[in-house]
This record gives sequence, C-alpha cells and structure tokens, in this order.
Amino acid sequence: MQKRTLYITVLLFTLIYIISFVDRQIIAVLGVQIRDSLSLSNLQLGLLYGPAFSFVYAFSGIPMGRLADRVSRKGMICAGLFVWSAMTVVSGFANTFLMLVIARLFVGVSQSMLSPAVYSYLADAFSPEKRATVFSVYASGIFIGIGLSFLVGGSVSLNYDWNTALIVAGVPGLLLAPIVWFSLKEPERGEKKGGTGSSMLSDIREIVGKKTIQWHLIGFSSLACLGYTILGFAGNVFSDVFSAPEYIPQFGWFMFGVGGTVILSGKISDLLARKNPSRRFWMPIFAAVGGVPFYAAGLFAGSASVALAFIGCGVLISSSYNGVAAAILQYFVTSRQRALAGGLYLFVISIAGFGVGPPLTGWLTDVVYDGPYAVSYAIFSVVIACGIISVISFIQAIRYYETDAVKA
Repeated sequence: MQKRTLYITVLLFTLIYIISFVDRQIIAVLGVQIRDSLSLSNLQLGLLYGPAFSFVYAFSGIPMGRLADRVSRKGMICAGLFVWSAMTVVSGFANTFLMLVIARLFVGVSQSMLSPAVYSYLADAFSPEKRATVFSVYASGIFIGIGLSFLVGGSVSLNYDWNTALIVAGVPGLLLAPIVWFSLKEPERGEKKGGTGSSMLSDIREIVGKKTIQWHLIGFSSLACLGYTILGFAGNVFSDVFSAPEYIPQFGWFMFGVGGTVILSGKISDLLARKNPSRRFWMPIFAAVGGVPFYAAGLFAGSASVALAFIGCGVLISSSYNGVAAAILQYFVTSRQRALAGGLYLFVISIAGFGVGPPLTGWLTDVVYDGPYAVSYAIFSVVIACGIISVISFIQAIRYYETDAVKA
C-alpha cells in the first residue's frame, strides 16, 4: 500500500474505534434515565453495563482473534461495525430489560471482532519500527469515544431522552460500514510460519509459554485494573467525598487529553526502541508510577475542583500505555498468531479490569475503610497495589525480551 493510503487507513480504524467506545460506554452515561424509565434496580443496571457486555466481549475475543488470523480482516471489521451499530439503534427501541440485555450481548460479540483484526492488519501493514506509534493512534480512539459518550450522549439525553441518545449513537456506524468496505484493502500477511495448521489451544500455549508475554499480560492487566477502577469510581469521589456531582461530566474532558498522551507514549516508545528494543517497556513503567502522586493529591484534596485537576492529570499519565501494550505483544508472535494474541490480550485485561478492580474497590469501601474519604482510600490502595505489580512485571519482561522476541 502507498504511505498515504496507510495513514488514511489508520485514521479510519481510529474513527471506528471511537464509535465503538461511544456505543460501549453510553449505557453508563444514560444509566440513571434507563433505570428510572424501565423501573430497574441498581443491580440490573450494573449487569447491563458490566457482564452483559464485558464478559461476552472478553470471552469472544479469543475465538474472534483466531478467526481473524484465518479469514478476511476487512470482512470482520465491517461486519462487526455494522452489527454493533445496528444493535445500538435497536437498544433505543427497547422497552424491557431483557431486550436491552440481548442487544448488549450482540454489541459485545460484534465489538470483539474489531481490535484483534485491526491489530493483525496494522502489524502486517506497518514496519516494526512504527508499530507502537500506529497502535497508539488507534488506541487514542478509546478515550475520545469515552469523552464523546459523556458529552454528546449526555447532551442528547438531557434534551430528548435515552432512547433517542442510543439511536443517535448507533447511526454513524451504520453509515460508515459501507464506506469502510469500499475503502479498505486487505494487506498481505507476513511470514507464513506458525499458526497455520496448529490448533487454537496449541497456539495459545505457545504464546503464553513465553516469559515476556506472561509478565506483559500480568503488568498490563494490572494497569487495566487501575484504569477501570478510576473510571468506575471517580464519580463516587465527586459525589460522596465532595458532594459535587456536577463535576462528573467535566471528567470527560480529560479523556480527550488521554488520547493525546496515548499517541505521545507510542511515539516515545518507538524512539526508545531504536537503541534497545526492550526499552519499549519503559513507557508502561512510567504509566504505572507517574500518576501515583497526582492520585494521592486528588483523592485526598480539600475541594472538588482540586480533586478534578489532580485526578485528571493522573489519568493522563496512567492510561497512556494503551497503544504500547498491544503493539509490544506483536513482537513476540508470528504473523499467523497476531490476531489471536490480540484477542488473548483483550480477554486478560477485560477480565482483570472489570472483574477485579471495581469489585475490590467497592468491597474495600464498604468493609475495610470508613469515614468521608473511604472511597478515596479504597481507590488509592488499588492504585498502589496495581502500580507495584506492574513495575515488577515490566522489569521481569525486559529480562526475557531478547530471548522471546520473534526475529523479523
């Protein structure tokens, strides 16, 4: 492909990723309206936002990754985009909890088709020296999408209703799907060895059998646990600690900033790797420790405005790893294992992020800590624990990098 075409493709993938996170996150933004309109309990609302999407998304990622290593990645990306967009529109017409759950299940399965296919596509389309930068541009869509879900979804729901907001969120993907189909060209896959005739389980064993990948998954799942904890309980800090829920929507502005730090982290990672490839892990180490002082200042601040500023700055740093994480993994697998490795990575961080961080923080808040800053102590405990585990894991990963890396 021509260079210009490649970069247009990256921007197109990023736009798709933005749309996916708007459709994924908007349920949380509209949660209170949905709960009151359908007379749901908070437990039902939690199931709708969490397991109804995240668990099916996580468990579908591995088989979808395997499929993307064997069939057209272009076809999977287009099909996934169309289905989850259609299901988001369908959600806008839901009048029962069951209908919403079914629609969210389809959103989860179809969105699991996207990133494994994109990871494989980008890894084959770009040289190894540019992967962290390119993957980080794509990953910036996560936080732009989350920010838009707060700003656009919240605004539409306030002026109309949650049904209209879901329909508005789903329509752009339906319009974009045919454009993607006619714009994308399937790149040639890299070398043919590995993953061509072996079973999915044997390929998974080969991938996770490498020490670097083991420490990679532990380290980045810890960072995901930290990140989902902050996203899940930042609202509690503003509401419970400072009695200032009006600051919650403003937190969305920092998500746009994270999109920039993700790209910057990827670029720096590629520059560091010119002298020593294992230095790609330096930026994740920075993400693990760099945000800690800001979280300490923000979680225990004396006012909501100060808390917003410092917690927001902490997120800018600690979430900057997202593109680098997926890119690094590609250096340790063969071309025919790229999407499978991506699906495995998404499975691990989804389970750790949604399944460990938020429930643990909630338990610490209810049982271990008390007082007005109980949720702050709970969040900070998770931040410290995840930071320590991440740093240890990345230092270990650096030790095995040269041994485990697949020679280009």
